[in-house]
Amino acid sequence: MIPTFNLTGDMFLAERLSIKFGKVGPGDIVLLRSPESPRKVMVKRLLGLESHSVTYVVDPMNSDRCDTIVVPKGHVWVEGDNIYNSRDSRQFGPVPYSLLEGRVFCKIWPPKEFGSLMKSGMKDPDL
Repeated sequence: MIPTFNLTGDMFLAERLSIKFGKVGPGDIVLLRSPESPRKVMVKRLLGLESHSVTYVVDPMNSDRCDTIVVPKGHVWVEGDNIYNSRDSRQFGPVPYSLLEGRVFCKIWPPKEFGSLMKSGMKDPDL
């Protein structure tokens, strides 16, 4: 999730109610169980909900080729902010909504980066 989060040491706050009540949308940063390794929790940006059409770069390291997918019912499309080094829906496909565990809403460490996280990934300029 570079540049939104650093490789180590960042801390953030997340809540679960948005997931439970279906109040997440494209641009939100979410916690989810890895569909490949269920013991791991991942942090990714949600880019598409069920029935949304998502266009993505298939292999950004080697080409500019894009593909478009319609997210199936009961699934979401997630990607990391670092397109060149992220294991996400581009590799494992749409993720079942049931694997979502929380929505990240505030970065609390390091102190100089403290603040709420807007959907664009930018910190809220009003804080």
